[in-house]
Amino acid sequence: MARHTEPVCKICRNEGKKLFLKGDRCLSPKCSATKRPYGSGQHGQNKKKLSEYAVHLREKQKVRFSYLVSEKQFSKYFKLAARKTGVTGTLLLQMLESRLDNVIAKGGLTAGRKQSRQLIRHRHFLVNGRIVDVPSYRLKAGDVISVKLNSQELIKNTIEMLTPSEGVNWLDVDKSKLKIVVNSLPEREDLDPTVKEQLIVEYYSK
Repeated sequence: MARHTEPVCKICRNEGKKLFLKGDRCLSPKCSATKRPYGSGQHGQNKKKLSEYAVHLREKQKVRFSYLVSEKQFSKYFKLAARKTGVTGTLLLQMLESRLDNVIAKGGLTAGRKQSRQLIRHRHFLVNGRIVDVPSYRLKAGDVISVKLNSQELIKNTIEMLTPSEGVNWLDVDKSKLKIVVNSLPEREDLDPTVKEQLIVEYYSK
């Protein structure tokens, strides 16, 4: 995913779902998936029945593209989830949701995961008082995300340009202090209800 060079709007159109890869633009009338709700290319409007394998693959790809992770990373997350005790699909989604780039985006400090990744790599954020420049850093309950002192003006300006979003149950967000506290890992009801994680489990079980 990190090497994807084509317009990201094509991904949403081809997957048939908004993956919010361009932040606020995805919420505006300019969104390509809204204006052209069909696949890209000259055959994009020709709908055909997907095979069982294609259904499983498409679900895996939708989730992978949404969290901006590579095939190798995604496979690694699945193997970790499969080794843990619990529901594999839910554990997989929890791992993806608890990534630093996702939590910062969900907390409303950036326009989306893509911007979060850029700002994290540029060392603007702290976790428990220490700089973390790895977007895939996995957070746990009790972790506190804050903004480096000389980066606070930048993040405040970014927040002012964003469309206000709903809060997230498992995060305690204080935008005035530019701070996010991870209260707990998300439960399944806190995650995207449209994701069919069982299809992903079945894909890797073949």
